[in-house]
Formats: sequence, C-alpha cells, structure tokens
Amino acid sequence: MADQEKRAITVKKSEDMSEWYTQVLINSEFVDYSAVSGCVVFRPQAYFAWNVVKEATDEMFSKAGIKNAYFPLLIPEKFLQKEKEHIEGFSPEVAWVTETGNSKLSERLAIRPTSETIMYDSFAKWIRSWRDLPLRLNQWNNVIRWEFKHPTPLLRSREFLWNEGHTAFATENEANAEREQILGIYKKITEEYLALPGIMGKKTEYEKFAGGQASYSIEHILPNGYSIQGPDFHNDGQNFAKVFDIKFIDKNNKTEYVYQNTFAITTREIGAMVMMHGDDRGLVIPPKVSMVQVVVVPIYKGQNREEVLDYAKQICDKLAGSVRVHLDDRDDYSAGWKFNEWELKGIPIRIEVGSREAAARNAVIVTRHDLKKQTFDYEKISDSVVAELSRVQQELYEKALNALNERIKKVSSYDELKSAISSGNVAQSQWCGDTKCELKIKEETGAKATNMPFDAQKDVFGKCVYCGKESKHVVNFAKSY
Repeated sequence: MADQEKRAITVKKSEDMSEWYTQVLINSEFVDYSAVSGCVVFRPQAYFAWNVVKEATDEMFSKAGIKNAYFPLLIPEKFLQKEKEHIEGFSPEVAWVTETGNSKLSERLAIRPTSETIMYDSFAKWIRSWRDLPLRLNQWNNVIRWEFKHPTPLLRSREFLWNEGHTAFATENEANAEREQILGIYKKITEEYLALPGIMGKKTEYEKFAGGQASYSIEHILPNGYSIQGPDFHNDGQNFAKVFDIKFIDKNNKTEYVYQNTFAITTREIGAMVMMHGDDRGLVIPPKVSMVQVVVVPIYKGQNREEVLDYAKQICDKLAGSVRVHLDDRDDYSAGWKFNEWELKGIPIRIEVGSREAAARNAVIVTRHDLKKQTFDYEKISDSVVAELSRVQQELYEKALNALNERIKKVSSYDELKSAISSGNVAQSQWCGDTKCELKIKEETGAKATNMPFDAQKDVFGKCVYCGKESKHVVNFAKSY
C-alpha cells in the first residue's frame, strides 16, 4: 500500500495542470526522466501508443504510394549552410559533433534537427527525368532540437520521434494536391486513434516552416485553453530545389526544377493525448492505442482463490482473440490496490470477478473514463467488451471535441480578444495579414497566431481586430506550448 500512496496524484488537473501532467506521466510509469536534460525514456506503454500511431500512419502512407527510406543521423555543416533561411530557423537548436576520440573533425556534423539538406543532396543525384517523378519518400526517425525553453516531457522534448515525409513533383499543381491527402491521413490518425480533435488551417507567414513557401497544421486545444501544434504539412515550392540543384528534363525536353513538400507527425501527439484525456486519478488512454485494453482482476480470499482464478482465466481466454487482455493474478497486492494502479495507468476497461461472479457466470465491467459499472454474462462477454471499447473510444473523442468547440470564442474587438485569451480561450478574429499586428498581439497578450482555420475563411469580413484595416483572414490566437 505504501508504494501506491507514493505514486498517487497529489494535485488536481484543474488547479495545477503542469504539475498534474508531470505526476501523471511519471507515477503511471508512462515515461521517465533520463540522465540527459530534456530527453525522456518512453516506457513500454508510451512506446506502444507511439507504435500504433506509427504503424497506422505508415499503412496509409504505403497505400498512398509513399515509400520508406532512411538517411544518416549526421549532416555535414556545408549542407545546412546551403539554405540560409532554413538554417537560421534551426540554428539555436542544432547540436554539433565536433570530434571523435582524440581527433577534431575537419567539418562539424549536425545531429539532424530535420533531414531536408541530407536528403536533397541525394534527390539531386536520383532525379534526372520526368520519368523519375514523383519521388515520394518517408522516414521514421529521431531528431535533436536543443530547445532552450523549459522542456516538457513529450510536448517539448529535446529529442523526439516522428515521421519525415519528403516528396518531389514535376508540377506545382501536383505538389499542392498532396496537401489534402496527407492532412487527411493525419486527421484520421489523431481523431480515430488518439481521440484528439484539431483545427486544420494555414500558418501565418511568421509562423511557417523555415525555408518553406507555405505551412499547414492541425492545432489541438488542450483543457487549459493552450494550443499545441499537431501534425503539419509544408509546401516548399522550388526553394530547396534551386539550392540543391534538384532538376529534371521534362516531356518537352526543357530543364525544370522540382516542386517539393514536407510533412510530419511527432510523439508530441502522445503528450497531447495524456493532457487531453487524463483526470485526477491518472491516465485515460483511448482503447486503440492502449497496450492493455482490458485488465481482469480476480477478487478472492484464501479459500476460494483457485475457483475465482480459474474463472478469471476463462474470461481472459474468451477475450484473447479480440482484445489485448491482461490477468492481474498477483497475490501480494489487494484488489483495491490493483484497482487504483490500473486506473492510474489509464487502462480502458477493468473486469472484476469474485466468487459471486464465478457462481453466476458473469462479470463486472468498469470503464475507466467514466467509472461506469455494468454486469455482463460470460457468454456475451466478448461482444460486450468490444462494444464497450468502441463506446469509450467514441466518447473520449466527443468529449474532447465539445471541449474544443467551447474554447473557441469569436471576437470582434481587441478588448474581446484580450478577454478571451485571459479567460483561457482561443480568440478567433479578423486579421489584416500584417505581421506587425500579429506580433503586437503576441507581445501584449502572450497569445500567438496558431493558424488560419480552413473552415473559417468563408467568414472574412470587416476590420482587423488590432489595427482596424480591412480584414484579409480569420485567424486563431491562443497561448501555446
């Protein structure tokens, strides 16, 4: 019991979300701190969730015709220096390798903050003719970005895992057409697997990817009203192609530069999932990404141990083909201690069986997200559990979607914008498109332009909320991680 008390959550999510988040991650054994500042250890449950995201995304990429490859971790400095805007965007975050053993390197090697430069050196060698296009590659890897802001596990880690999609096309129209396909894949992953709704839109010029032509993102709104960027997509135009000399002979025998895109989803999504769904008892993990979907906890005293354990094993065997099930048959912990532990770990369903359930051939099912208790017959247990897991997945998404919609406040004046931000909401406002207004709002309220939602651009009218000039866009302002 002492161990459980040590790992209990001691703060409420609504009172100190930052401390609550850290306690949940560590006490649930989801992640752990490492000896390297800003870098965390993905414990099995966290890595499992990421693997589900990775495998589901990868399957959709494959169906879309995107192939996996792998490029080196180390990038020569001369490659990074080729694209000035790109390296300026990453320069403060780049970690360098400068020596091996006792020898200084003749050229510094960057530990990849992103792979454009190392990949496009190869693209320039591989692409010669229109027949070599489109080239659509992806790699799953880790990157280092030495954040100088306060690192937050998963949300802002100095090392994180992600996909890097890098594609090249013969025409601008082909490149632009890929955006909807990729963002559609990411939307399916975030909504259907992680139960995370998001706001899809275009980034402002100031917030776009360094070296890119235009950037697009899915922004999540967390329970404290803060925004965090989810998956993104970048139209790079011919910027990198001209720097790295990626050109081809077209069908008219003319030499042209390719048009390129880049896109990514990261382990930040796992942190957003924890922060979105967790509660004062600990983690709440959507069933699709939970390493254990159902835990069976037998409740017995010495004299009926074998009878109850045997029935619990029968239930596990019945469920094994359809769900990820675990039998907690540890004798050295009480049933109550086990209930608390599995709630802390966020396992979607707990099944309780004692001598009464064994005699009646039924079981008590408790769903983690709402702590609802129901009794189901043994013969229907498999179908019942599958249906309950589906309900849990859907209700987590619906709850998060409702919370997101409640946080978005449409404002028509600067006073309303400031009030919305100070109240922990997202301010959706008219904007003239001038970066000066965008940065003044950020300076005065602490809220940045997250993106310009696609579905809100039909409502452009009137005046900029800050300067009063004619509005050109609808933009969301929010405090962010």
